[in-house]
Formats: sequence, C-alpha cells, structure tokens
Amino acid sequence: MVDFIEILKVIFLGIVEGITEWLPISSTGHMLLVDEFLKLNVSDSFKEMFFVVIQLGAILAVVLLFWNKMFPFQFKDKSKPVIKAETFSLWFKVVVACIPGAVVTLLFDDYIEAHLHTPVVIALTLIIYGIAFIFIEDWNKKRTPRVKKLTDITYKTAFIIGLFQVLSIIPGTSRSGSTIIGALLIGVSRVAAAEFTFFLAVPVMFGLSAIKLLKFGLAFTGAELIILLVGMAVAFIVSVIVIKFLMSYIKKHDFKVFGWYRIALGIIVLLYFMVLK
Repeated sequence: MVDFIEILKVIFLGIVEGITEWLPISSTGHMLLVDEFLKLNVSDSFKEMFFVVIQLGAILAVVLLFWNKMFPFQFKDKSKPVIKAETFSLWFKVVVACIPGAVVTLLFDDYIEAHLHTPVVIALTLIIYGIAFIFIEDWNKKRTPRVKKLTDITYKTAFIIGLFQVLSIIPGTSRSGSTIIGALLIGVSRVAAAEFTFFLAVPVMFGLSAIKLLKFGLAFTGAELIILLVGMAVAFIVSVIVIKFLMSYIKKHDFKVFGWYRIALGIIVLLYFMVLK
C-alpha cells in the first residue's frame, strides 16, 4: 500500500503539473524544483519516468476540450463519416512541427537529463524566457498578427514553430512557452499560438511518455501504479480548469504576467540554491 503522506505528495505534484503544463512557465522546471523540497519515496528511475508520464493526464484534458477540433471525422447521420480536410491538414502540419524536436530529443535527451536538470539551469531559463515574453509582447503592440486563426497556419509556419519547440528540451524553458514565443515572433495571434501548442503537445507527450515507459519497463509495483494513476488523474482535472482559464485570459490579456512570474521565480531559485543553501 501507498503511505497517505506519499499520496498527498502525489496530489500536490499533480496540481503543479496541471497548472504549469499549459501556462508558459515550465511544468518540468516546476516539478523538478518541487522535488527538491518534497521528495517522493520512490526509486530514481521511477521518478524520472513519473515526471514525464504524469503529463499524459494533462494531455487527455486537451483531447477532451478540443475533441471537435482535433477529431478529423464528422458523423452527421448513420451514413459514412465525413472527412474534415482542414483537420487532417492541421495534423499533417503538427507532424511537420514535431520533426525537429523528435530528432533533437532522440539525440540529446540522455545528455540533457544527466547535465542540465539542475536548479541553476532551471532558474536561468525561467529568467531568460521571462524577459523574452515581456520584450516580444511589447514589440507586438506595434504589429498586427498575420496568422489570426489556427487553420491559417501554413506548413512553413508550423515547421518554424517546431524549431522553437526544440528549445524546450532544456528544463525550465517550457514546451508551451517556447512554441508560443516562436509563434508570436513570426506573427501568429495569441489564441492561434496557444491552440497550436495544444495540438502539438498531444503527439509530443504521447511519444515522450512511450519512450520513458519503454525505458523504465512495465513491471510496476502496486504502489508505483497507484502513484502514477493518481498523479495523472489530478493533472487531468486541474488541466481542464487551467486550459479554460488560459483561453479566456489571452483573449483579453497578453503573456507579460507570465514573463514577470518567471523572472521572479527564477531569482528566488537562484538566491536559494546559490546563496542560502
């Protein structure tokens, strides 16, 4: 059986994951930082897998909320389903956007985990991309987005956004943060950038989770299985709430508040680990 205290830790981690996966503030960075203070009583190999696979709960929230936009078939009556060409085209663009990240992850994932999963690296990337968000949003005040809707994204635009997603392999960067920054830079509206990020996250996270599960193996203990399922369930519930909030928020506001948050958190982390600890 799993200790009650461990369940509470997992619930807290699930809440952190559900909040930070979709806000551009780095879910992996937050999970690693929380782990510095709230240690799960599990093996290192399980923890490494857990911090990735728990994100499947968050991904399922996206699938639920955006099912009508993501599912490429439409059933109008008892006849054969109607193919939604725009949705198929969008998924092909997502595949194109995934290529750079897939290549870099396969080549450098082990090296990144061994050398860059440190509080200092996380703090620095939090600060750097926080500054980037503020500058880009100030710059965008003088520009009109050239891509206003999700369906207006071209293959070229998708590939460029995918190149920016490569940056998220460094902990503290944020997968959603890097793709949104890239999209904003090349003239994509906030809403279209966020929605494309959601689409892009689905194959990326399923792929990363599959890699981690295969590397760990499927021989879970009962306690490990409970920890993983509880974490995913909490992340799913919280993600549903956070995604709805984010889509409502960015229709009226920019991303600067997340930039300031990243800078503040990064400074606190640096002070703690370099001065106080």
